[in-house]
Amino acid sequence: MLQATRAFRRFKTLLDRYDVKHYRAVATSAAREARNRTELIRRIRRTAGIELEVIDSSEEARLVRSAILGAVRERFSPRLIVDLGGGSLEVSLLRKRLPVKIFALPLGTVRLMETLGIYGAFSEDECERVQHGVLSILQSVWPNPPDLSGSIAVASGGNAEALARLTPGPRVGGLSTINLRLLHERLWGILGLSVNERVKVLGIRKDRAEVIGIAAIVFSSLAQWLRLRALLVPGVGVKEGILWDLAASHFSGATPSSYAVAAEPMLREARRIGARFHYDPLHAEHVRSMAAYLFERLTPVHGLRHELRLPLEMASILHDVGYAINSAAHHKHGEYIVRNTLIPGLSEVDQMTLACLVRYHGKSSPDPGHKVYSLLGTRRREEVRLLTGILRIAIALDKDRRRMVQSIEVVIQRKTIHLRVHCAGRYSLPVAACRRAAKLFEEVSGWKFRFGRARNARRSAPLERMSARAHRAA
Repeated sequence: MLQATRAFRRFKTLLDRYDVKHYRAVATSAAREARNRTELIRRIRRTAGIELEVIDSSEEARLVRSAILGAVRERFSPRLIVDLGGGSLEVSLLRKRLPVKIFALPLGTVRLMETLGIYGAFSEDECERVQHGVLSILQSVWPNPPDLSGSIAVASGGNAEALARLTPGPRVGGLSTINLRLLHERLWGILGLSVNERVKVLGIRKDRAEVIGIAAIVFSSLAQWLRLRALLVPGVGVKEGILWDLAASHFSGATPSSYAVAAEPMLREARRIGARFHYDPLHAEHVRSMAAYLFERLTPVHGLRHELRLPLEMASILHDVGYAINSAAHHKHGEYIVRNTLIPGLSEVDQMTLACLVRYHGKSSPDPGHKVYSLLGTRRREEVRLLTGILRIAIALDKDRRRMVQSIEVVIQRKTIHLRVHCAGRYSLPVAACRRAAKLFEEVSGWKFRFGRARNARRSAPLERMSARAHRAA
């Protein structure tokens, strides 16, 4: 943390030296999972004056896609984009340059190195352990992958760029490639070297030498799973995606992630409040993703203004904060906490809306006799009822807090909303709870819900993509 704050002070010096007016500072997988990330953000803000934003996996994948599609322009239409970092492997399956599947997998190089305790040359047993672990995760999240042997696949990240130099394929459109057959042939030649030998023999930095073996196994295993022949390496990633957004914002006044940029400080504040009251961040973020996606997909039904998505997402994060005071009346305590907490940048009516959503997220129904709800105008009360209905459904989908819902398909037809859910393994969808949760939305909208498991997971929208799709809609 001390090294990070020093680095950000140097960044601030450079920003001031070159009179930079617009910037975006983001943190990815490691910060997303760090329990003390709030303290890191606070220290960087205090010592360097830079606002650090912890982005979710969907936004990280979007930035990488933006950079890569900008780099290849109209020359190619990638079918697959993979971004291998230290904490995660982001996989995006595309069709006509638009994402149809997105996965954020715990297969980052540093994560695997530290988890498995492999810091130098690999033994045969260690190599098999890593390969087995990678393939097991791929099989669990993507059991029926398409055959991509004839498709264009693109890789991003420093390890991909290093492997493109070590196992080069023919250049395509002026861009480097990884020859995956050559990588497989030279795999053991890389794994059998110590870190110092990799630095000397392969000509790479020490920090890269520590993880290049694991990176080679990840790419080789991914190639085996998807039948890839080569990976295009344009040499861009999150950083270039941010620059692309900033340029778009400067020259056109808009950015693909404008909603994310505007909403993130508010969501960050909601998470800070939640942490004070010992909320369950994994459950809260899972509910938030589902609620945001349902809000977007049900727009033709509810007709709500898009600005109302922010209090819905904040309520998804804060719906359980009242448990810290009393479990039996947690909804009332949650309303009190939200109503009486200073949330900079949130309007009074939106804060009242947020408080109502927290109160009514369970069985309690909106009642004109309730003080906060009674202060809202007629139109906003109707909006609160619709938003509450969406929130209840999202909470019901994660009723046991195991985050088993992987993707959702929404089909709207003949006054009926068909919600088809793809769950992990043989998890039984809580249909009865979902039906109860949907009653309020049905009463207000006049539409009926039908719940069931998705027959074809490929047609369902992965949760990692939900926020990104809603950001694009904004």
